[in-house]
Amino acid sequence: MTPRDKDHRHRAAAPMLILEDAQDRVLSVFEPVSAESVPLMEARGRALAEDVCADVAIPPHDNSSMDGYAVQADDTLGAGPDSPVQLRVIGDLPAGYVPEHDVAPGTAVRIMTGAPLPPGADAVVKVEDTAAAAEDDQERVRIFTAVEPGNYVRPAGEDVRRGSLVLERGIRLRPQDLGMLAALGRQQVAVARRPRVAILATGDELVAIDEPLAPGKIRNTNSYSNAAQVEQHGGEPILLGIARDTVEELTTKIEEGLRRNVDLFLTSGGVSVGDFDLVKHVLAAEGEMHFWRVRMKPGKPLAFGQIEGVPVLGLPGNPVSVMVSFEMFVRPALLKMQGVHRWQRPTVEATLMDEIEHKDERRHFVRVRLVWEDGAYHAYLTGAQGSGILSSMLKANALAVIPEDWDHAAAGTHVSVMMLDPQPPLLGGARS
Repeated sequence: MTPRDKDHRHRAAAPMLILEDAQDRVLSVFEPVSAESVPLMEARGRALAEDVCADVAIPPHDNSSMDGYAVQADDTLGAGPDSPVQLRVIGDLPAGYVPEHDVAPGTAVRIMTGAPLPPGADAVVKVEDTAAAAEDDQERVRIFTAVEPGNYVRPAGEDVRRGSLVLERGIRLRPQDLGMLAALGRQQVAVARRPRVAILATGDELVAIDEPLAPGKIRNTNSYSNAAQVEQHGGEPILLGIARDTVEELTTKIEEGLRRNVDLFLTSGGVSVGDFDLVKHVLAAEGEMHFWRVRMKPGKPLAFGQIEGVPVLGLPGNPVSVMVSFEMFVRPALLKMQGVHRWQRPTVEATLMDEIEHKDERRHFVRVRLVWEDGAYHAYLTGAQGSGILSSMLKANALAVIPEDWDHAAAGTHVSVMMLDPQPPLLGGARS
């Protein structure tokens, strides 16, 4: 029996999996990759591979939150605009220096924001509530307001207590996380190695982006959108170009990718039911295929299997189908390999502002522009929703989810919407 005969037999019996079952089957074969230590400035966006605990308190000492005077609060009792308290100034304390004087009753130290609180002081009077005792007298200060112990004092460990868990393994490091690591004196940090992802486009109709278009040809866009998605989610894309519609060339390209020590192999095109859709044939012949149809739109034809232990995801050929399938399967796999705990996109409920016909029994992911208007989310279609219309993705910042059992979604219907952009939706009017 030839690989194609085997595939025809498999096709007749293959069920169309619901999305969650397909996701579970894909994710079950992935394990976390190894960790590596990188300089702090190379860690942004990487997945943290260690728990980070504070070996120092932040701040390390009580310090002033204002420019003013460090005092004993009891010395300010009864102070007011018409009855100032007068104290003797015994020194100046800029930020970055250690105190040279203890604050005793009846005395004060002129202090700058961030400077450590001198011994004996328990409060700070901000400079706006003070004045020199006389124009030419800098050795005495008048206090015009009473303070309580702790006023304008940032206690040691207010931000981070020594020994506390500060950053948890499995988060993707943001700028504020790098700032905290710097505050802890971390020059290096352990992060997950970037998963290596081979990317291969298939089809006789494709030409490289630097080649002129000829009749019947289209440019290879899927490799570039997939490569950008891989990078966006922490992976290292390895572009293998285009494989023509022959078993021999597809097999050769897959073998080339496997020699590059990849953690995942992505193909686009060649997974439908046509005689030239060869990814399933090669997958069945060279390795094993686990499933190839998912109850979703766009993206129903999706081949998943393994060759030499390397997971292979055969994405559809249409550009929107490729990007949506990536969101549902490749993105979760990449994040799981990096040890990221939560891979689900945030979802909100929104009012659908355009009508949607939905006549097949698949979950439909509709490209929308999510907008916050009048205290609620509104979802506007980004135009025609064909799986080949890449411009519908250009204008989208979210996907509206139409359930399998709906045959129609009228304008005004409340739907679940999955956000694609990390930034919040724009305010009303940004619909183009």
